[in-house]
Amino acid sequence: MYTLVYTINNDDNAEIVYINLTNACTNACIFCLRTQKDDVCGREMWHDDNYELEDIIEQFNKYEKTAKEVVFCGYGEPFLRKEMMKSFCKYLRKNFPYIRIRVNTNGHANAIYRTNVALEFKGLIDSVSVSLNASDEDQYDEICKPKIKNAYDAMLDFAKSCKAIGIDVSMSVVTGFDKIHNIDVKKCEDIATSIGANFRNREFITNGY
Repeated sequence: MYTLVYTINNDDNAEIVYINLTNACTNACIFCLRTQKDDVCGREMWHDDNYELEDIIEQFNKYEKTAKEVVFCGYGEPFLRKEMMKSFCKYLRKNFPYIRIRVNTNGHANAIYRTNVALEFKGLIDSVSVSLNASDEDQYDEICKPKIKNAYDAMLDFAKSCKAIGIDVSMSVVTGFDKIHNIDVKKCEDIATSIGANFRNREFITNGY
C-alpha cells in the first residue's frame, strides 16, 4: 500500500502526523524535495491516488494515541484532493476533536475550483501554511513554475480568504536552495504581515529528511 500517512524520522509515537494525499501539483518548484528523491525517511512517497478514505484511516490508526496535530503535506498539493481531505477532516473532528489540523498548500485552491474553497473548510481545519516563495510575481513564476495563470495573485487571495474566516495563516519562503535566486525575505515578511499572517523563512535542507 502507498505511503498515505507518515512521520518524520518514522517516529511511531509522533505528535505530528503527515498525510500524503496526492502527487499532483499545480507548481513545479525548483527546490521541491520530490525532484531530488522519492522518499521521506525511507518511506516511498509516490502514488497514483488510487486509494479510499479507509486506507488513510488504517494507516493513521498506529498514530492515533499520540497524534496532537495532523498536517496535510506530501509530494503534491493537498487541495487537489479536497473532497478526500474534507472526508478525513470530518473523521478526525468526530473521533479526535482535540487534534489540530493544518494544511500545507501552494494556495491555488480558489483559482483551481473557481470558488472560495476556504469556506468549505471552515471548522474543519485550524490553520494553513501557504507557500509564498517570492516577493513578486516574476520571481514566483521563475521559482515555482506554476501551471495556472495569475498564480501569484491567486495564492495571495487564498491566504486572505482563509484569514477572513478565522483560519490561522502562516506564509513561508524557502531560502538557500541555490546561489542564483536572491529572495527579499524582509519584503516577503512584510507581505505576510500585511495579510495578518505569520511568517517563516525555511532554510533549504539538502536531500530533505
